[in-house]
Amino acid sequence: MMKKKLEDPGKYIVGIGASAGGLEAIELFFSHMPADSGMAFVVIQHLSPDHKSLMVELLSKKTQMPVCRAEDGMLVEENTVYLIPPKKNLTIFHSKLLLQEQDRFQGINLPIDLFLQSLAEDAEEKAIAIILSGTGSDGMRGSRKIKEAGGMIMVQTEESAKFDGMPRAAISTGLVDFILSPEEMPAQLLSFIKHPHTSREELSGNLLSDDDGLTRIFAVLRDKHKVDFTYYKPSTVVRRIGRRMTVNQLESVKEYVNYLTLYPSEVTQLYREILIGVTSFFRDVEAFKLLEEHFLPRLLKSAKKGERRFWVAGCSTGEEAYSLAMLICECMEKLGISGKVKIFATDIDNDAIVKAGAGVYPESIAADLNAQLISKYFYRKDNNLHISRTIREMVVFAKHNLVQDPPFTNIDFISCRNLLIYLQPNLQKRAMEMFNFALNPGSILFLGSSEATGEM
Repeated sequence: MMKKKLEDPGKYIVGIGASAGGLEAIELFFSHMPADSGMAFVVIQHLSPDHKSLMVELLSKKTQMPVCRAEDGMLVEENTVYLIPPKKNLTIFHSKLLLQEQDRFQGINLPIDLFLQSLAEDAEEKAIAIILSGTGSDGMRGSRKIKEAGGMIMVQTEESAKFDGMPRAAISTGLVDFILSPEEMPAQLLSFIKHPHTSREELSGNLLSDDDGLTRIFAVLRDKHKVDFTYYKPSTVVRRIGRRMTVNQLESVKEYVNYLTLYPSEVTQLYREILIGVTSFFRDVEAFKLLEEHFLPRLLKSAKKGERRFWVAGCSTGEEAYSLAMLICECMEKLGISGKVKIFATDIDNDAIVKAGAGVYPESIAADLNAQLISKYFYRKDNNLHISRTIREMVVFAKHNLVQDPPFTNIDFISCRNLLIYLQPNLQKRAMEMFNFALNPGSILFLGSSEATGEM
C-alpha cells in the first residue's frame, strides 16, 4: 500500500490512549477503521515493563494498515499505526516520533498525557484524541490541551469500557466532542475529517464576514448564560464556533444558529468551549519561582496588621488559586510570620467555580507538584487528591464577571493570567480600570507572560 509522509500539516494524527481493558477496545476500533482513511494513528498504551508486548502481532490481525513499534526519529505516515514500546515515553515534534526512557523513580508516569500535549502543539486543529478503557485519569490533561489547540476529542462510553476511570475522567472536563463505543468511532471519525469546513482559515473567513450570524449566536449565548462575547477576541471565538459547526456537521452559520435554537445543550457546550480554562498547578514554574523568592516575601513582610487580601481573576477550576495559597503558606513558614490571608478566586463560568470549590482533582496532577506539597496540602480519597482544609479555607470562590461586576477592594495582590489576551482593547482597558480601583498603593498585579498593560 502506498504511504504518504505527513510533511503536509493538513493531515490528521490520531492519538489513542488506553490502559487496563484497552486491548479489546483497540482491536474493535481498528477492526472497523478502513485502511485508506488518510489519518495516522499513534497508540499509547500502559504496558508492563516486565513483559514483552505482542501488540504489533495482535493488532496486525485486525487491520490492513501497517502496524509498527515506534522508533526514535520515525516520521509519521498516513494510513499507518504506531505503537509505543515498553519502558518508553513518546512525543511528537514536526511529525517525528521521539522516544525517551521512562523515569521509574520520578513517581507518577502519564504517557498518554505526555503524548497528547505534544500532539496538540504539533498538529493543532488536526490533532485528534481518543480515550479508551483504563483506570486512573491519564489522558484527561492531554485532552484539554488538544481542545485548547482546536482539535477534537472522542471518548469510549463508560458502559462499553471494561474499566471506566480514564473515560470518566476525560468526560468530566465537559470538553469531549463524541462519546461512543469503539466500533462506532471510525465512522464518526471519517465523517468528521471529511466535513467541508474543517479548514480553519476558510471557516473563520465565512464566520467573520457574517456579522448577522455572529450577532445571533452571541445573542443566544447571552440570553442563556448572561455573558456577552461581542468584544472577545474574534479569532478565539470564531475558532470555537467553527469547531462546533464541524463537530455537528453543519455547513453554514445560519444552520448553526437554527441548531442552537433547537438544541439548548449545544449553547452550553459552545459556552464551555469559548471559556476553556487551560490551567494547572504552578503553571509557568519560572513565574511562581519569582513570586516565591522575591515578590511574596516582600509583600507579606510589609503588610500591615490585619488581613492580607489576594484576588485571582479568571481562576477556572481553582488550580492557580490553590497554588497561590500553598505558596503563601510556604513563604510565611519560611519567614516565621503568621496572620490572616484571604484569597478571592473568581470566574465567569459557574461550572468551573463549583469544581474549584470542591477542591477534588485527579491523581494525574501529581505531575505538576512535588511530593512534599502533595503530602502537606492534599489527602487521597477515592483515587483522587483532595485539597486540605487549611488551604481550602483560605480561598473564597465566587462567580464574577470581571468587566461588568463591581471589583473587590483593598487588595494587596491580583493574579490575572492568560485572560486579557482573549479580550479586545476596550474590555482590556475596562479590566485594568477595575484592577486599579481594587489594588492598594504599592500592591502587585501578576499577569501572564504574553500580557502587558501597554497603553491601558
